[in-house]
Amino acid sequence: MDRFRFLLHRRGTLLLFISLVTITGSCRKYLDIVPDGIATIDNAFTTRISAEKYLFTCYSYMPQQGSASSNPSFSAGEEFFTATSEISTDGALGGVGANIQYGNQNANSPYADAWIGYTNLNAPGRSLYQGISDCNIFLENIDRVPDMMEDEKEKWKGEVTFLKAYYHFWLVRNYGPIYIMDQNLPVGASIAETKVYRNTLDECFEYIESLFDEALANEYLPEYTMNEAEELGRINKGIVLAFKAYVQVTAASPLFNGNTDYASIVDNRGIAIFSPNKTDEEKRARWVKAAATSKEAIDMLEIQGRSLYTFEGGLTLPISDITKTKLSISGAVNENWNREVIWPNTNCWVGGTSSSNGQSAIAGHNWPRGLVSTSTNTNFTARLNVPLKFVQKFYTKNGVPIEEDITYNRNGMYDLRTAAADHRLNIREGYTTAGLNFDREPRFYADLVFDGGIWFGSGFLDESNPLVAEMRYTGSAGSFRANSHNLTGYSGKKLNNYQTTVSTGSSATAVYYAWPVMRLADLYLLYAEALNEAGGSKEEVLEYVDLVRERAGLEEIERSWSLYSSRPDKPNTLEGRREIIQRERTIELAFEGKGYWDLRRWKMAYEELNKPITGWYVYGSTEEEYYVPVNLYQPLFTMKDYFWPIAVNELQKNENLVQNFGY
Repeated sequence: MDRFRFLLHRRGTLLLFISLVTITGSCRKYLDIVPDGIATIDNAFTTRISAEKYLFTCYSYMPQQGSASSNPSFSAGEEFFTATSEISTDGALGGVGANIQYGNQNANSPYADAWIGYTNLNAPGRSLYQGISDCNIFLENIDRVPDMMEDEKEKWKGEVTFLKAYYHFWLVRNYGPIYIMDQNLPVGASIAETKVYRNTLDECFEYIESLFDEALANEYLPEYTMNEAEELGRINKGIVLAFKAYVQVTAASPLFNGNTDYASIVDNRGIAIFSPNKTDEEKRARWVKAAATSKEAIDMLEIQGRSLYTFEGGLTLPISDITKTKLSISGAVNENWNREVIWPNTNCWVGGTSSSNGQSAIAGHNWPRGLVSTSTNTNFTARLNVPLKFVQKFYTKNGVPIEEDITYNRNGMYDLRTAAADHRLNIREGYTTAGLNFDREPRFYADLVFDGGIWFGSGFLDESNPLVAEMRYTGSAGSFRANSHNLTGYSGKKLNNYQTTVSTGSSATAVYYAWPVMRLADLYLLYAEALNEAGGSKEEVLEYVDLVRERAGLEEIERSWSLYSSRPDKPNTLEGRREIIQRERTIELAFEGKGYWDLRRWKMAYEELNKPITGWYVYGSTEEEYYVPVNLYQPLFTMKDYFWPIAVNELQKNENLVQNFGY
């Protein structure tokens, strides 16, 4: 065939693509495919240079996980509340996730539609089926390139095979069963051939896993990134194996593993596509497999030198162990290319205030505009609001939940309390704030900014003279600042690197970092979760959870629960350990785009995401006026929200695509 062409069923229409789609996403390298804008398949694989551009095209479809505008996990879950102008003109941010949180998901114009793509603000979500199609074209044509060594061709095939698996998985996580696009339809395909069916859920996971195995079997795909100067963010076997573990844990989780809630969804062939029929042994077998893969990934990565990040200094002034622990907690996420990050997404650079050029504004949306009182930078807004209910999920200083700690005064959480000298590294000495902000674990103080809380950074690196968030109405970071203030009294400090500085006027110096799609602490907790459900021993299960807790400045689980919990026997049962691991993931991975997907796969979203959004009365000037809990919004999550709708116009043009429950 003289010209390589492909057919893609997109937006319900059979489209003939002779030209390659130009890169328009947030890829770090926005490269034209061929000179003069004539992007054809003929040209794309005539030289190594043009083929590499096509390789970057395949990467360019990676969703912007670090974007508050396009990743629904941030504002559709429990960690952040992002108001729209309908709720508050003073703190509006919105985004696709906010509309999902508000119960606005619909089949006519679905939010976060990865099936056919969408455009939202400056963070477009491209069709992942388009991305899969481009991956197929690459795999079918890379062998044609004349000026490449075979080992490099094979290496690139391994990368694209993984991307193809990843895009299929992202679709499955959103929609449940999808149609597998193993190959593009040939030229001349009949109309009947284009009317595809959704594969069963089991078939989808089996196919995705087979692609991972194919990439792992590729002898030319490196185990780790060797040429870091040129290839950081590129796929290697460490990434493949770690993410395979995550997918297997997802497949083993209650939402996907023998879930009978959607047994009634049957296509016109009579096939129940959600694969609801599973025995207990079959369900457990998935956990056993996931545990084995997780441990294999951990072993590979640790041999490569991966380890939990700890802050190693480099500051002019000495700092305390308390501050070092907080910098270790936040630095695991926002310290670029640190040894804990397994997979950095270079499609999304985080840390600044601009949403252009792939630089997400998420960090700026967590930084109170007036934190530095002389700053007028309107891009720092703290409009990613953390609800009180999520603030309460962090442990006490004893490493157990607030509701279990026998030493913690739960009745005084909303009472006023003045910080003494021994609190000065977390709360300004002499400052009056809520009891809820006292005696909490280090991750509370590393992750959250709140009224009276210490902010270590922006050039303020002296513990004797720290930067303090004054968030009451008349405070420097207070709500008197129209259109740019926080609505709950808390935002997520964790996503800001301490070296980012804001000075007088509107100037700022941002520290950007590639969004960590996966880091070692995540994998440790996945392993513990899978091993627990597979029937592993208590000692084995808790070992890796305790490693994460140790970095966070907490004691071992068994000691903490035996000394401080009203449920001291909790670590001794499978169900109790399950609760502990789930809470640990919620806290450790807070604000990293994980929690929403976890609540869904655990089938806990209906319970957790229908709780009211509350915060302090941020328009209060005095302590007594400010520290009054107020209801801001009642979110709506129904059973249909576990899986999103396929757009109506897709269904109208292909009667073989059965719709998801509730739409």
